[in-house]
Amino acid sequence: MIRCMLRAKIHRAIVTDSNLVYEGSLTVDEALLAAAKIKPYEQVSVSNLNNGERFETYVIPGGRNSGIVCLNGPTARKGVTGDIIIIFSYGYYPEDEIKDYFPIIIKLDEKNGIVK
Repeated sequence: MIRCMLRAKIHRAIVTDSNLVYEGSLTVDEALLAAAKIKPYEQVSVSNLNNGERFETYVIPGGRNSGIVCLNGPTARKGVTGDIIIIFSYGYYPEDEIKDYFPIIIKLDEKNGIVK
């Protein structure tokens, strides 16, 4: 059996900007993507703690250590600057690989710096 498992989570990211006139995606600080091992253009699910919106998109890297988390294109309608979001990445794993499995969880502070 193959199971879809949480592979990585960036927890409590603060939306720093939105750009409605962009073709789409979610810009995330390159250092945060690297810490979570999320690749540029990888599909992610996003949950907005402020308004309950949930959506799927893909990530593009923003400036390293910039703290940027920008909603682009249609996703700009899913939240506003200052909203708190959670970014999820999933992967498919065979049953024998998940016995002692644990996802990468990155917790952020109010400036999108890694605290844990």
